[in-house]
Amino acid sequence: MSRRVRRKVARKGKDKVVLPSYPEIEDEASSSDRKVVVDWTRLPDDTVIQLFTCLNYRDRASLSSTCRTWRVLGISPCLWQSLDLRPHKCDTTTTASLASRCVNLQKLRFRGAESADAIISLKARGLREISGDYCRKISDATLSVIAARHEALESLQLGPDFCERISSDAIKAIAICCPKLRKLRLSGIRDVDGEAINALARHCQNLTDIGFIDCLNVDEIALGNVVSVRFLSVAGTTNMKWVLVSQHWGKLPNLQGLDVSRTDVVPTVLRLLSSSHSLKVLCALNCPALEEDASFSTSKGKSLLALFTDIFKGLASLFVDISKQERNIFSDWRNLKKRNKSLDEIMNWLEWILSHSLLRIAESNPQGLDNFWLSQGAALLLSLMESSQEDVQERAATGLATFVVIDDENASIDGGRAEAVMKDGGICLLLNLARSWREGLQSEAAKAIANLSVNANVAKAVAEEGGINILANLARSMNRLVAEEAAGGLWNLSVGEEHKGAIAEAGGVKALVDLIFKWSTGGDGVLERAAGALANLAADDKCSMEVAVVGGVHALVMLARNCKFEGVQEQAARALANLAAHGDSNSNNAAVGREAGALEALVQLTRSPHEGVRQEAAGALWNLSFDDRNREAIAAAGGVEALVALAHSCSNASPGLQERAAGALWGLSVSEANSIAIGREGGVAPLIALARSECEDVHETAAGALWNLAFNPGNAFRIVEEGGVPALAHLCSSSASKMARFMAALALAYMFDGRMDEFALVGTSSESTSKSVSLDGARRMALKRIEAFVLTFSDPQTFAAAAASSAPASLSQVTESARIPEAGHLRCSGAEIGRFVTMLRNPSSILKACAAFALLQFTIPGGRHAVHHVTLMQNAGAPRVLRAAAAAANAPLEAKIFARIVLRNLEHHQTELKSIE
Repeated sequence: MSRRVRRKVARKGKDKVVLPSYPEIEDEASSSDRKVVVDWTRLPDDTVIQLFTCLNYRDRASLSSTCRTWRVLGISPCLWQSLDLRPHKCDTTTTASLASRCVNLQKLRFRGAESADAIISLKARGLREISGDYCRKISDATLSVIAARHEALESLQLGPDFCERISSDAIKAIAICCPKLRKLRLSGIRDVDGEAINALARHCQNLTDIGFIDCLNVDEIALGNVVSVRFLSVAGTTNMKWVLVSQHWGKLPNLQGLDVSRTDVVPTVLRLLSSSHSLKVLCALNCPALEEDASFSTSKGKSLLALFTDIFKGLASLFVDISKQERNIFSDWRNLKKRNKSLDEIMNWLEWILSHSLLRIAESNPQGLDNFWLSQGAALLLSLMESSQEDVQERAATGLATFVVIDDENASIDGGRAEAVMKDGGICLLLNLARSWREGLQSEAAKAIANLSVNANVAKAVAEEGGINILANLARSMNRLVAEEAAGGLWNLSVGEEHKGAIAEAGGVKALVDLIFKWSTGGDGVLERAAGALANLAADDKCSMEVAVVGGVHALVMLARNCKFEGVQEQAARALANLAAHGDSNSNNAAVGREAGALEALVQLTRSPHEGVRQEAAGALWNLSFDDRNREAIAAAGGVEALVALAHSCSNASPGLQERAAGALWGLSVSEANSIAIGREGGVAPLIALARSECEDVHETAAGALWNLAFNPGNAFRIVEEGGVPALAHLCSSSASKMARFMAALALAYMFDGRMDEFALVGTSSESTSKSVSLDGARRMALKRIEAFVLTFSDPQTFAAAAASSAPASLSQVTESARIPEAGHLRCSGAEIGRFVTMLRNPSSILKACAAFALLQFTIPGGRHAVHHVTLMQNAGAPRVLRAAAAAANAPLEAKIFARIVLRNLEHHQTELKSIE
């Protein structure tokens, strides 16, 4: 039972409903309350049946199982006048179990060939209406048997997808077996020959509505023999011989409505057809030859509905007494107190053919229709959503979901079209449809809401109108299609930061996690949408904790490990990356690492043939590597080898993949053992190649990884051998990213502070002279670029003022001009801090200035790890070395000033720590 139905029952009228009481757990004081208890089993039968009508079939079955009385009421014939099997997997076993209830079944909707084969088992001889979709695989034999078993059939509709395996033979069988047929609409038939159509004319004397839609060939002469026809549609049908049409169809005595939309009909033919005495309305949407003739018009008294006409005005012309508001023509007609049967039939037919053609036009998305969609197309679809015909409502909602989309791959929509829907009250209409108990309407309405919500203004309107609660409720549906579209809506809404908390409050996080467990196999669409929504939500700190609490980590890891669909893999990896991105603010990073198989699955996904999957998996490993245990576990799971291979392969990949591949290696290389392993595995060369990227984000991660690698003398030498010095020197001087320039300078400083020299001599005894020469050249280049980098942060006047004064203001001014805000996120080990402290004693004045500049960045108050760095510096005896550097007569001015600032930073943090104690 849906939440909406329960709320409706509980609040019906003004009386409060009290649930049954249980004497064994109540005290005597509550005895007075027992007088107002409602015994649900004693409700009048009519009331219970009315409750049943508000439920879908699954909920009706649940309610029927509560007691014997309600089980009997649940099979009342009035509840089984119509049956919609589309949301359910329907085979002969299912239909056989329903047969006892379907004796009086009048209307049936089904989906797919398997359901069509099973219809016979319902034994519903009295069926009057059958409607099916996804009918590509339905054969002549199946359709012929259906016709033979249901001789009372009055309406048969198959489409809108093509019925590729149905031929004229099946149409002849329908004509012979179903003499009461009044409506026949078939889509995508290859050939409808004259023999089949003449059989319809001969045997089905009451056939008033014919639709051969999107067919290849239709016998035009034979259609002129069906004198009973009042409404005829050949929309989208090709190979029409329009001369024959004008000769034979104009003579049909009862023809009131003709639909030639999406055909190559020519104006002269329509002029001849419009001279028919009986014809009242001609629909010709998206007919190129007609639209090129600006002077075209129909005979007086005939309504022409085309893209270049005012369709609302054309519809209004069918009425004598009607409101002057032409845009309200559909609602005015539906509210007429005095009904006109003939007019009602015309309007019902127009609703159907308009919804069908508008959807087809939206799907093909031809150029040049922006003005039509904005001026009347969107309004038409919204009007059709209020139709009493369920299939019209569904197609109109699907049309809204489709016509706004510009690029399905990149989830791009037309903002003007989306806001036109919102302006005309479309959001409320769609949300009302989503509240319906009919699952077909729920699914299509949720799809439209999802697509429209890509627009931020529409998303805001959806949230304000209660759409988040509605979608969260639909995400709990047992119908996979409904749940899938609802998850898609939550995915798009969760892009907005302002909606994430509301989704969590509505129970959306748990609903999405439950979807993954519920449809863990065979539901790639719903899994991708659920994982995508969770990925967006996991980017928020509070929501990420909610995801973990309700089992989201396990669910997402399960997808990463087991699902083979690349869309699901990509979103699951992205969700895990976002869960692990909150650092010390929550424990999700460690929780993901502890989940069995998580790290192994992500390492494996870096080898995916799909770039998006590789990118998100590398991003997840990057974030997870910030945790010490995860870092070593990733390496143990083969992460070093996989990520080095990824870095090698992504030289021509997107900047996003390059950034994450280098970032993951940067994260792993924090451990010296991993750093050495990366070097030995050949990771230096691809990182140098990435350092030459044109994207500054890639600069940062590549420079960060090379900085970590350069701490090890062996890796430092490899960087020189692989041509890394020119690459880092170029970064140091030309990158648009201050952080990239900073880390490139630090990498060069590590490489030439003297530790690599000994390794180079020992490791290259046979080539010591040549290598020595190359190292000297590389050293000169590196020191020159380091010096230039440091000088970019030193203004001569400011430094002169700071040198001449000991006032805090002058030092603060230097600090602000030298500060690199992002550097506050860097966390150094004790060995790294010790190396910079040692570098303050280096004979090179350039390296002294660089070391002081680095320590300044690491200790600036407010930095994320400043206190940690100060503690390490105290342990390394840094204050004494800093004082010596600040007072050294031969030290450069920059080194002195930076050293003084670092000393001041140390004093600041010590004072703060004492005050806390």
